[in-house]
Amino acid sequence: QATARAGVAGIPAKGVSGSGYEGHYFWDQEVYLLPYLTYTNPAAARQVLESRHAMLPDARIRAKELSVDGALFPWRTINGLEASAYYAAGTAQFHIAAAISFAANRYQWASGDASFRAEVGADLLIETARMWASLGFFGKDGLFHIHGVTGPDEYTAVVNDNLYTNVMARFNLRAAAALEHPDVPDTERMVWQQAAARMSLPYDPDMEIYSQDNDFMTLEPWDWNTPKSKYPLLLNFHPLVIYRHQVLKQADTVLAMFLQWQDFTAEEKQRAFDFYDPITTGDSTLSACVQGIMAAEVGYSDVALKHFTEALFIDLDNTHHNTVDGVHIASTGGIWSSLVCGFAGMRDQGQVPHFDPRLPAEWDSLSFRLKIRGRLLSVELRPATISLALVPDSGSPGLGSDAGSAPLE
Repeated sequence: QATARAGVAGIPAKGVSGSGYEGHYFWDQEVYLLPYLTYTNPAAARQVLESRHAMLPDARIRAKELSVDGALFPWRTINGLEASAYYAAGTAQFHIAAAISFAANRYQWASGDASFRAEVGADLLIETARMWASLGFFGKDGLFHIHGVTGPDEYTAVVNDNLYTNVMARFNLRAAAALEHPDVPDTERMVWQQAAARMSLPYDPDMEIYSQDNDFMTLEPWDWNTPKSKYPLLLNFHPLVIYRHQVLKQADTVLAMFLQWQDFTAEEKQRAFDFYDPITTGDSTLSACVQGIMAAEVGYSDVALKHFTEALFIDLDNTHHNTVDGVHIASTGGIWSSLVCGFAGMRDQGQVPHFDPRLPAEWDSLSFRLKIRGRLLSVELRPATISLALVPDSGSPGLGSDAGSAPLE
């Protein structure tokens, strides 16, 4: 219901269920909503990406205002212009560029839409890669650094080398460099390849944990005796107080390890989850679903189910006391990912979809369908088993008439 049915448009953070966020849309639609649409209603997913593509002229102008090349998409918008009033938790979240390129790349991979890359995808990947290449720089240590940014965790703002931002920018640069495109000269491609290969990823060798940014491990720990009545922190403490402390609004490094799962070992993921999960407040409704997905991957089944249940009841029980402003649409998309990517363990964008089931002991079964490359894949989990089957498409919303169909191996 939240997805535009008339023409090309984005998805407001509250859909059409309330006036919260004034109808604006953010990175939520690419990271939390497009996975669901891509695998259930690809035509609608393409519409959303086309809406981003239509914003490129304004995004190029915005990039010049911020002294970077390529395109800089607004953090908060309806018409393509930046509508965020607080830059530290708004424009500084450059990672929206990688979210858009990631969603475009996933749609291309999952749909088999033959015309998408030429009409939409290539432009999004190339223009965002140009932004990253100019935003970052090669330091004296030979590594590529990206400074002065805010990652998904809005309780830690305007930092150097935010891990999530750098990991996703690396993906963006790699994907753009892999394109064979006449508008990309070899010298520019080589810069993208080198920036990706030398991307700085902050790491604490003593704790053996990837640091959320260059300075996160040096911050003062938050006082966890703070009364529950003082949460969400942002409504009770000045941002400058929160920024000085080691406390998270939502999953950040953990989210990076979910989206770029192939870049981290199982041990690295577990160590990161063990460190970051206890200091994540969940003040953001975007967090519980991601925490649950990664808890399932690292084998913490009870924690995974706890986070899933928390996400499930955000609006059903009004646990954040603001459902009156509208349903948290991105969280509902995240609940779908909790099932498909968490308990079913699906990971994509490899050669074929990959499943590593983690069905909760309390559940008898879990079943769903995915539309992949023009085919409908039925997935059913039961204790100790997973069944996959291609089934006839009964005419559910799916690929547009110009989309291709590729075989599933």
